[in-house]
Amino acid sequence: MHASSASLPASVALLGTGPMGAPIARNIIAAGVPLTLWNRTAHKAEAIAGGRVAASPAEAASEVVLTVLPDLPQVAALLHGDDGLLAGWKTAGIEHPILVIHGTVSPVAVAEFADDCLRNWGLTVVDAPLSGGTIGAEEGRLSIMVGGPHCAVERVKPLFSLYGSTVVWFGDTGAGSTVKACNQIVVAATVTALAEAMALANSAGLDLEKVQSVLSGGLANSEVLAQKGGRWINADFEGGGSAKNQLKDLGFITELATQAGLTLPVAGSLLAAFQAMVSAGRGDLDHTGIYLGIRG
Repeated sequence: MHASSASLPASVALLGTGPMGAPIARNIIAAGVPLTLWNRTAHKAEAIAGGRVAASPAEAASEVVLTVLPDLPQVAALLHGDDGLLAGWKTAGIEHPILVIHGTVSPVAVAEFADDCLRNWGLTVVDAPLSGGTIGAEEGRLSIMVGGPHCAVERVKPLFSLYGSTVVWFGDTGAGSTVKACNQIVVAATVTALAEAMALANSAGLDLEKVQSVLSGGLANSEVLAQKGGRWINADFEGGGSAKNQLKDLGFITELATQAGLTLPVAGSLLAAFQAMVSAGRGDLDHTGIYLGIRG
């Protein structure tokens, strides 16, 4: 679904042109929307055709700034100093900017961050974590879980429609990240269950491709299997969604569960499993690499 130019923000920037940010940027540009890009490693932004590359966050300051960064500290670090977003918005005369956080962050921390930003600088923060992986980003069919003031969310929804096929608002800032925490329980559990199944099949000398063809034809099928099944077949665990980021997300889930007085046995087991993977020096591998520890 594409939005009309009349409904889009007057100026848009995207900060963080990594594995998710780059395809999001390409989809926005393909829709004919002028886009300013910034990345700490400039050549990654320069590789995206059609965007205007800014030399600093200040130079990228726009009415709507999308951040696609690993965690909240990296977003907060973009605000201050002569080269920061706050200085850039002031210079550009943008009085009520919207800062969108597409990374997976702590629901508790992002709600506090949003309150501080609005109170201190009149900056509205929308948390809008993503699901669908790099393939979903490339194909413009991400699921976007949104939290923030309703009026601000309505302002950015037409933009989200350029790279998301499912965009749902859940409430105040932090609500989107809470939904992402729910999503990540299922993703981490599915990845780990499939890794266990592949390890068991491998131990019996079975053809993993054939095993997966059977799984994909029944109730065990999933988007994780469709997108990531080949990693187990080819023993290729480089790149992708890292184990250390999966562990970070599971930490946020534990934080939320503790706050709610809940005991989540599956999430607790997953946390321990990914802690072991990261401790074994495999934190930069795709999370499907948890298979390596299970296989032994």
